[in-house]
Amino acid sequence: MTTESELLKSDDQRLEELFRKSPAGEIPKGPMEGLAIFPVAGRAGAWLLASVVNLTAWRGKVFSPDGYLSNRLTAMDILSIVAMVGPGPSRLDDQECIVIDYSHTSLVFGGVRDELRQVGPDLYLGLIWLAGRKIGWFTLRGPNNADNSDT
Repeated sequence: MTTESELLKSDDQRLEELFRKSPAGEIPKGPMEGLAIFPVAGRAGAWLLASVVNLTAWRGKVFSPDGYLSNRLTAMDILSIVAMVGPGPSRLDDQECIVIDYSHTSLVFGGVRDELRQVGPDLYLGLIWLAGRKIGWFTLRGPNNADNSDT
């Protein structure tokens, strides 16, 4: 089983391999806890950066049943930056994934597209695209899924 801790310690190549071999899974429902992944920071640096981002900026996403989501921002858990959610082909390998599309809902983040695949029970690996270029990774896990988090 893949854990969030393992994902945070992984390099870009390992994350890409895992993403390619994982199924899209079901679209999450409700609030999901998120962590940014920084493979270039090394193992210790990745944990530190993920924690700082989680405390000060991005905390996860809330999925609504009507095909939209909002991002959870800051320690105050402000809901903002809405996106459309649905199945679609990944830009990485043209296989099905969960697409999070900001192009129709945000002027500022219109060039961002996230893609998700399920890598474990209630655990998703997210790939971030900006203007068609792969720029980063993140995890999403259910709020009651403490087995996948060491933070």
